[in-house]
This record gives sequence, C-alpha cells and structure tokens, in this order.
Amino acid sequence: MGVVYGDIGTSPLYVMKAIVGDNGGITEVSENFIIGAVSLIFWTLTILTTVKYVMIALNADNHGEGGIFSLYTLVRKSGKYLIIPAMIGGAALLADGVLTPAVTVTTAIEGLRGIPMFFDRFGMDQNIIVIITLVIILVLFSVQRFGTDAVGKAFGPIMFLWFTFLGLMGLVNFSQDLTVIRALNPYYAVELLFSSENHLGIFILGNVFLATTGAEALYSDLGHVGKKNIRFSWPYIKVCLLLNYLGQAAWILSAKEDPAIAALENLNPFFEMMPNSLTLVGVVFATIAAIIASQALISGSFTLVSEAIKLKLLPRMKIIYPGANIGQMYIPALNMLLWLACSAVVIGFRTSTHMEAAYGLSITVTMLMTTILLMFFLKQRGVPRPFVYLITLFFASIETVFFISSIVKFFHGGYVAVVIALLILAIMTIWEWGNIIKEKTADTVPISDYIDQLERMRGDTRIPMYQTNVVFMTPDLISDEIGRAVMYSILDKRPKRAKVYWFVNVEVTDEPFTKEYSVDMLGTDFIVQVQLYLGFRVAQEVNVYLRQIVHDLMKEGRLPKQPQEYTITPGREVGDFQFILIREELSKVTELKKWDRQIMQLKLAIKKLTILPENWFGLEYSDVRYESVPLIIGNTRKTHLIERSRKIENRDNRD
Repeated sequence: MGVVYGDIGTSPLYVMKAIVGDNGGITEVSENFIIGAVSLIFWTLTILTTVKYVMIALNADNHGEGGIFSLYTLVRKSGKYLIIPAMIGGAALLADGVLTPAVTVTTAIEGLRGIPMFFDRFGMDQNIIVIITLVIILVLFSVQRFGTDAVGKAFGPIMFLWFTFLGLMGLVNFSQDLTVIRALNPYYAVELLFSSENHLGIFILGNVFLATTGAEALYSDLGHVGKKNIRFSWPYIKVCLLLNYLGQAAWILSAKEDPAIAALENLNPFFEMMPNSLTLVGVVFATIAAIIASQALISGSFTLVSEAIKLKLLPRMKIIYPGANIGQMYIPALNMLLWLACSAVVIGFRTSTHMEAAYGLSITVTMLMTTILLMFFLKQRGVPRPFVYLITLFFASIETVFFISSIVKFFHGGYVAVVIALLILAIMTIWEWGNIIKEKTADTVPISDYIDQLERMRGDTRIPMYQTNVVFMTPDLISDEIGRAVMYSILDKRPKRAKVYWFVNVEVTDEPFTKEYSVDMLGTDFIVQVQLYLGFRVAQEVNVYLRQIVHDLMKEGRLPKQPQEYTITPGREVGDFQFILIREELSKVTELKKWDRQIMQLKLAIKKLTILPENWFGLEYSDVRYESVPLIIGNTRKTHLIERSRKIENRDNRD
C-alpha cells in the first residue's frame, strides 16, 4: 500500500474538485450530473485499473519486474519497431512524474484554508501556499540521496491508515444519502457524457481520468512488491476510494443549495465534507499521503531511467544505491532535474486548479503504448489472436477517447508535460538512432589475426613494460572481433607491452538481476575475452567482477599467476591493472548522410555532458587512461592534393 498506491490514493483530493469546478461550480451541477460523474470514476477504475492492469498487465512480469521497459524486453523479439511505443511511453511517464508531486502537494496544502486559524491569518493568499509547497518539495528531493529504507517501512502503515481514513470520511457522508449508490450503474455514466448539463461534453473524461493516473505506476512497481500482494490489497483500496467518492457526491448534493458553500473560492469537496474538528487531521494526513505518492513516483522515475540507460535508450548517468536493496537507487542528475521542473511548475501554475488542467495528458499516451505492447505479449503467451485483437481494440478505444478528451488540456498547461516528454523522446531517439548508425557501419578486426604480434611484443624487452594487465572496455564483442580502434591503440598509437590483454564487454540482459560471465582465451594464456552478462537492474562494477574472474582463471590454471615482488599484501599473485577507455570523436573525413552526421554529432555532444565511463563501469578507484580516437563510420572522404612543383612542371611542359 505504501509503495504502489500513492498516486491513486491521492486522487480523491482533486478529482471531484476538478469535475465540479470545470462545470461551473457547485451551484451548476445537478443530482444526475454528480451521480454520472461518480459512475464514470467507478467504471474507469474498474476497466482500466482493475481489469487492464491488476488482472492482465501484472501477468506480463519480466522475472518479477514490471513497467513499460520491462514489458518491452519481453516482446522486443517480435519486431524492432516495438522500440517506438516503448520510447514514447517511457518519455510520457517520466514527464508525468514532473507534475505529480506539484499537483498532489499543492492540493493538500490548500486544504489548510479549511482551518479557521490559518484562514484568519492568511485568507486566500496563494503566496503562502506556494512557499510551503516549495519547501516541502525541496525537502522531499533533498532526502533522496539518503535512500528510503527507514522511511519506506513507515509508508505501508501510514497509507493503510490513509485509505481507512478515506473510506470512513466517505462512509460518514454516504450514509446520509444512500441513494448515490446508483452511481454503480453504468447507465448514469453514459447518460452524463451526452447530457446537456455536462458543459464539457466528452472532455469531462479528461478530469475523470485523473482518478486512475496511478495505474501505470502500479504496474511499474510490480518488482518492489509482487503481483500477489497487489492483487490481495487492491480490493480494499478500491472500496475505500469508492466510499470516498460516494461520500463526496452525497455531501455535494446536500450542500449545493447552501449560499455559504457556494461562495467559497476553489471549493474542494474532499476537505469540506470533513467535520471541522477533523480538518487539521485531514490536511496533515493528505500532505503526508501526497509526499508518499510523490516519493513513490520519484523512485519509479529513477528505476525507469536506470532501465532505459541499461537498454541503451538514454545516455549513462551516475547511479547510487544508498539502501540495502538494489531496487533503491538515486540518480543525482535526474533528481536535480525533477526538483527544478517540479518547482517551476508550482511557481508557474501557482494553484492546484491550474495544475489539474495540465495533469493527465501524458499518462494517457503511456497507457496507449502499454496496450500496444501488451498485444504482442498476449500473442507470445498463446492467447487466441481474435481474443487478443478484441481486448486490444477494447482498451485502445477507451484510452483513445481519454486521450482525445485530454487534448484540451494542452492549451491549459498540458503543453508543459508534452514539451518535457518530447525532450526526453528526442534524447532517446538520438541515442537509439546513433546506435543503429554505428552498428550498421562498425569497423572491427579479428583478435586472432594479431595473436602473433601480441605474443612477440610481450617478449620484446626493447619496449618498456606498459602494465601487467591492460583492460579495454569494448562496446561490442562479436566472436573474437573487436573495434579497430582498440587494436590500433595497442599496436600503433603507443605499443602497449603487457603480460595479459583483457577485452571486456558488458551485455545487459532482459532479466533484471543476472550476474554471469563467459571467457574465451583464444587458445592463449595472455588474451582474455570476457563477456559480462548483467541484468538491467544490476550495477556495472566491472573492477569487482574482474577481480573474481582473475582468481577463477588462476585457480583453474588457465591464467599464469603474477607474483608481485613489491607489495603491501604478502603472497599477492595478481598484478596491476590499467583500464583503457576509448573516447570517440567523429572524424571529419567520414562520409555520412547529412542527418546521420547531425545525429552522431548530437549523440557525442550529449555523451560529453553525462557521466564519465569510469564512473559508469565502477572504475573510479582504478587506474584509468583515456585515449581519443577518430570515429570513422562508413566510407572515408578521399583527398586530392597536387604537389606544387609538379603542377608548375606540367604547366611549363604545356607551354
């Protein structure tokens, strides 16, 4: 409950407020309108959250992990083009993560106006709300670096109490008018969509959709808690949410004729339906729940970006694991960007009403992309194709309607999420396109062709010993082939005489927590090709893994021991290591299409702004050397220089 349901759990704070407010206020809504609105909320939660995500999507777990990138790894063999919906969905989900903390915390803090002492002191002054919200958001992002072990243990009990509180507050008001139970009948939902009382028409679904924005996060958090726990707890969550919405409906119907209520600015039924004695408790509870919801989404963003990096969809960034669990990670650069973006949203939009107008657009896109990928997953699982297409058409139709109804939000602030999503998508596209260009024209050479030269150089005392072990991190390792730049560095740039040459490649597997390796020594005792198979959620601490591999090879007698005469460790049998990292720069003589050249230049420029390779591979405390080599892709441009003396001689001969 503490990890998964934060976003859905805070939706009662603003859903009915947005629906009523956008229809002209409490005085403009009728009984049929309110019943229809709750009916739309109930059936949206049932169809999208319960059926699509809890019943279907949770089955698409990648060794226990969920989320759109995990789903993509399950189906990517079905077609290369599936990277497109995965990238679009991932970018939209990250963009949604910017708005969630801003809208939930602001809405909760605005509830302080229901406390007489606060209202008498500050009235409707929005500046104080903005300041308090900014402080809370600053603290929230500041504590990310310390991990969430301790605070995470408190999330579950607090959110259980929060949902219980939601249910009880709703039940108190619902019991005053049990007739609102009619909202469970889908007839009222359909009727409202075509009713003249509904001033927004189909666009009302843009506000209704806010009730289920946390469904995608529910699937993303699958790896943290497991599908059984989600399915076991969801009925209680849904009952509490439904009771609260029914309670808000009953309160609105009883209070809509009250002039004092009608005169309230930015009226929020969630806080107004509480007894005055519980308003402070409700605001504090709502604020804590909003913080927990934001925390869950921030953690989810870290996980999402980490998976994208290891799937080579985003540039590398520094990842820290502050907790005891590898699932708890902290990405400093992303944390800073999220904090700045959230703070800018709060300052720019100021009120929760304005934020709600922008919220939810991007997540409809993510849901549509998930539906597309789920279609391929169901096919792989052997589900009859007519049934697969029927399910896909059903969910895609509903989500398309929600998307169309949310389009209007673009002009009311939704462009913020769209711009953020497009920026993220642009970086993903540059990265993936750059990878494709490089893979198509990769310039490799077989290591076996140079074994004799390497062996002779090892014994050539005229060349000073460069290092006992020289390690090259290679982006590709196909059979015994490596990039030409690596062999150029060893033999041509500066001959590197060593006892052992290591060529290490890291392959990110579809499984989240794989830790395996394979070794090929090409029939020698001085060349070691290492292929590391690491799950997309495993830290790439190459120096740690190599230490184990060295000892394994020496124990098996495949690698000679390297006794050290001078050492602080008695009996040390492993020599020193130096890691060579190749820094690529696009060669000016490379012939590329105009757009391909632009993409490669953009990719290399972004690469310089992100984490150093030594930090990514866990080599911060190792001996690392960088070498710059020209990146030659495709054909090289030929030069046609003419020797000046010959040109003059030819001219004289013609004369």
